[in-house]
Amino acid sequence: MGVMTTENAQLRAAAPAPVWARRAAHAIALCAVPSGLWRIAMASGVYVGYSDQVLRDVYGIPGWGIAYVVGLSVVAELAALFPLLLVTDRWRPLPPRALAALAWTASGILVLVVLWQVAVAFTVESQTYLSSGPAGAVWAVAFAPLLAIPALMTPVTWSYAKRHRARGRA
Repeated sequence: MGVMTTENAQLRAAAPAPVWARRAAHAIALCAVPSGLWRIAMASGVYVGYSDQVLRDVYGIPGWGIAYVVGLSVVAELAALFPLLLVTDRWRPLPPRALAALAWTASGILVLVVLWQVAVAFTVESQTYLSSGPAGAVWAVAFAPLLAIPALMTPVTWSYAKRHRARGRA
């Protein structure tokens, strides 16, 4: 156990996160799993709807693309774990005000990324590479949960900011 300081006492003084915020933060972590598994399947050579030529020419698989795709899955899942910091008081890497600012920034960026990804999903290029039929349906099911992340992240961030703002006024 560490030494009790004023800063530690203030961190512990914040109200606990509501149950709905905890559930939403855990749901965010789960939303990244299907697309990560889909990418790992792609890197492993499982047919996911891309021809061998597209995998070679566009994604560099086999080759450097395997490390990129697996690394992207790991980074995406680690990023999806970030909201858990907003609902727990066990570990705080940043002061509450800085963490709230980072969370609001992440929420805004997530909204923009989802809008961008929806636009990309409907472009001719995206539809040209991925075959239609069952492979396209599996892709849609794997990536659809990512669309929920901004809708979940924003209320979790709001809850965190509200709890720590109220504590600052007390």
